[in-house]
Amino acid sequence: MKILVVEDEKELADVIVQSLEKEQFVLETAHNFNDALDKIIDYEYDCILLDIMLPGGNGIDLLKELKNQNKTSNVIIISANNSLDEKLKGLDLGADDYLTKPFHIAELNARIRSVLRRKSFNGENFIELANVKLDINNHAILVDKNEIPVNRKEFDILTYFMSNTNRMVSKNALAEHVWGDNIDQADDFDFIYSQIKNIRKKLKDNNAQIEIQSVYGIGYRLTEL
Repeated sequence: MKILVVEDEKELADVIVQSLEKEQFVLETAHNFNDALDKIIDYEYDCILLDIMLPGGNGIDLLKELKNQNKTSNVIIISANNSLDEKLKGLDLGADDYLTKPFHIAELNARIRSVLRRKSFNGENFIELANVKLDINNHAILVDKNEIPVNRKEFDILTYFMSNTNRMVSKNALAEHVWGDNIDQADDFDFIYSQIKNIRKKLKDNNAQIEIQSVYGIGYRLTEL
């Protein structure tokens, strides 16, 4: 899952990033209003951790922009402001949760997983399609209840596909979602082709009843066989 951390306290942002990366999330950061605005306009995120008081603007205005663009990113406000009015304002504008600073990283992680399950996976810890089951919490892929070995990126890619079954997924969207900011360092998409090839082989070797189809010149589509 791809998460944007909008937080002007760089030390806190670094702690959040380091902790959530251990949980297999892809993290991006923005430390001021304008950088955050650029990112939410240009990219899609599974979850946005949003501070309210930012250099150059207010997080509430970022929430309004998300609403104006009809973007459905899960938003958790992280703020030192504990006033009821501020909480209600954020929630009314579409925020999914409100966490007051200071907080424990374990609680933040639990809140993130909660909103992701609620909005992305219908409250479940699993995604199922045909005879394939993804265990979100344990980062495991099972075919006919037998676990198949995958690396982190293979799991992330298949999770993205299974969350977008029968939809066309462009190479750009897939790369940005799974690799985040690091995609800027790539010269081409060979790394995607390699990962897709590996996933296809593992699914076929284990008689999975799903298939990643190529859409010539555009990207891929996951379908049932």
